[in-house]
Amino acid sequence: MLQFQPPGFGHKVIHTSLGAMVYYTQIDAPWLNADENLPPLLFLHNFGGGASAYEWSKVYPAFAATHRILAPDLIGWGESAHPVRDYQIKDYLTAIAQFITQTCHQPVKVIASSLTAALTIRLAISQPHLFDSLYLVCPSGFDDFGQGAGRRLPLSVINTPLLDNLIYALGAENELAVRNFLQSFLFAQPQRISQEMVDAYLYSAQQPNAKFAALSFLKGDLYFDLSLYMQQLLTPTVIFWGEKAQFTSVKLGQRLASLNPGVVRKFYAIADTGVLPHLELPEVVIGLLQRYI
Repeated sequence: MLQFQPPGFGHKVIHTSLGAMVYYTQIDAPWLNADENLPPLLFLHNFGGGASAYEWSKVYPAFAATHRILAPDLIGWGESAHPVRDYQIKDYLTAIAQFITQTCHQPVKVIASSLTAALTIRLAISQPHLFDSLYLVCPSGFDDFGQGAGRRLPLSVINTPLLDNLIYALGAENELAVRNFLQSFLFAQPQRISQEMVDAYLYSAQQPNAKFAALSFLKGDLYFDLSLYMQQLLTPTVIFWGEKAQFTSVKLGQRLASLNPGVVRKFYAIADTGVLPHLELPEVVIGLLQRYI
């Protein structure tokens, strides 16, 4: 998805046990000092139809002069491999760990959002040596405190052969559906949605076999109760939350953060934004991140 990347960014590839993972990093002017000696800064995108590293592309150039940016398309999304499978939590824990091991030679600062942020917490608990600190936007397992938050269609409908293809085609593979998805579920203010955003999400959603990861997410195969893990986290963490995030309210975020106040060093509620404040108001998120990075 190079056409949606900021100037000076290109893509590289590493190979995981689930297939090739594309990631975006500085390769050209104006980032001529972007070398292996810079500390790594890893950006992990959310799940949902059309998701990709583009989600963070308005934020990471602000840190490209001082850090080696690593912004992968996760397995099943963007231009990375799309194996035909029913994706499970362990698939992403494994792939993210393999990515970090292959690209980082020191503990890494990670910036992640939503369900991927929650998975990052689990990975930081099981492999703390990989992480320096976490900066998480709306981290949620979508079944926190036993309250399901994400599934919007009955499993009987999602699992019906051919009907699942129709659901994905109508819900993610056309411009009108993508714009409606961004407007109805991700953004607080629809006027902030640009044509470029719609095009980037649509391009990702139309990749061959993209439906498999999206449907695994929609079915809830990747959901879990993050509250069961929060107290085990030892990696220093800062949490940001869009005040108008759907499904995962700011009160949920505050409740999760309160489970481990010694490790969650700060909780910021970002006014008038949804679940992706870094795409909706990137300048605000950049300003907040610059306090720590």
